[in-house]
Amino acid sequence: MKKLPKTDNSLLLRTEFSGDAAWDALCDAVKLPSDEGFQTHVDCISDLTYEGLTVEQLVTLAPKGGDHTFAFVVDRVTLNNPDRPILVVDLYDEPGRTFRVIPREMWGVENNLSIANMDFSEFADNADPDGVFRGFTQT
Repeated sequence: MKKLPKTDNSLLLRTEFSGDAAWDALCDAVKLPSDEGFQTHVDCISDLTYEGLTVEQLVTLAPKGGDHTFAFVVDRVTLNNPDRPILVVDLYDEPGRTFRVIPREMWGVENNLSIANMDFSEFADNADPDGVFRGFTQT
C-alpha cells in the first residue's frame, strides 16, 4: 500500500467505493462553511489503493512525526448511516484512537487539530455514547 499523499490540507480518505454520488455529496457537505463562516480544509482523496483500509493500516502509513497528526476516513459506516459520521483517526498522540464526527461539526475538529489549538482527546472524550461527536454541549 502506498504512503499517504502529501498535502497542505487535512486528509479525507475514501475507503468504501460502493457509491460515487454519496462520496461526492459528502465531500461537498464537509466543505460548506459553518454559520459563523468557518470552513474545513481537507483534500478529498478517492484512490482505490485505500479501499478497505483499516485503522491499523492507516497508522502504519502515517508514521509519527509525518505530515499528518490525524486523518478523516469515509468508510462503510459513514456511507450507510443517515448521519454520515466520518471516522477520525489519531496519528500522533494515541495512534489508532478514533471517534466519529458528523459533517456539520467537522470544521471544528479539523480547524482545532490542524493548529494544535485542542487535543484529539478533547473531541474523542466529548463524543456521544455511540462514539459520534456532534458538537460541544452548550452550558
